[in-house]
Amino acid sequence: MSEQVDSSRTEPPEPPEGGGESTFTVIVAAVANLGIAVAKAVAGVISGSSAMLSEAAHSLADTVTELLLLTALKRSEKPADEEHPLGYGPERYIWAMLAAVATFVGGAVFSIYDGIHTLVAGEELGDPLISYIVLAVAFLLEGYSLRTGVKQARGEAARFGASFGRYLRHTPDTAVKAVVLEDSAALAGLVLAAGGLLGGQLTGSGVWDGVASLCIGVLLLYVAWVLGRSNAQLLIGRPLPKPMREEIRRVLLASEHIEAVLELTTLLQGPREALVAAKIDFRDASTAAQIEWACEQAERRLRERFPGVRRVYLDPTPGYSQQRAEGLNPWP
Repeated sequence: MSEQVDSSRTEPPEPPEGGGESTFTVIVAAVANLGIAVAKAVAGVISGSSAMLSEAAHSLADTVTELLLLTALKRSEKPADEEHPLGYGPERYIWAMLAAVATFVGGAVFSIYDGIHTLVAGEELGDPLISYIVLAVAFLLEGYSLRTGVKQARGEAARFGASFGRYLRHTPDTAVKAVVLEDSAALAGLVLAAGGLLGGQLTGSGVWDGVASLCIGVLLLYVAWVLGRSNAQLLIGRPLPKPMREEIRRVLLASEHIEAVLELTTLLQGPREALVAAKIDFRDASTAAQIEWACEQAERRLRERFPGVRRVYLDPTPGYSQQRAEGLNPWP
């Protein structure tokens, strides 16, 4: 059995800045949603609009989501310790998963129930003026919150050389992804609520309001599903993108003492934190000291090329031809 060489003996460099920006983005969204939720609830009671009450539940669910995301950001920044040697980075995905559940339970379920109840039992429409005012103010606040999230996402996308849409689909920074998706859904929900109010005002029927509430519920179901799926993938374990893995192989093979990379494993542990482990076939003529320094050099080059790589583990392993010569099965 080959001996494991831990090439993570030196302190890793600090990850690129960005955690503070994510925290600011989430705080802006949380403050905006809390104020909006109270205003929508008051307007919904006064106007008797189920769509407004659904929007209040939507904003309240978003507020809970942002609080869970803040918890995720705070706890995932804790340094590695003896009980958690690989750090707390993945913990953010647990809290982000709970945030997706909050969106589902607190927003989608209530909105769909309220919409069905309105269609079955009907509703008494009150003065919609206060609702229109609240919707207009909410649109401005949600728009500002969305602008903050989009600005950060675009900056990160430019830094990685990716399009905005591709970055949003694949980013491991689920806090920013959640803010952008939820605020986009919030703006769409406001338009639907206004349409339900207007339809009810013009026709005198509460059906429009009930349909708007149902549409808001379906929209929130979609957002909860997208966020839940993203966090589930990251909790299970997602590797670095294929181009990065290929570049890591090239960096490792650049060492004169490394003949082949037999197996490469990468794991995202957070938005700016990744682990790299590899089985390496070193030159037979290399001494133990040369192998040790080759590991140190490879680690340094990887961190220079990819600052987010925090841990590197290289395992000296006999090549396939050597294993066959010894009668070992290179493909267990």
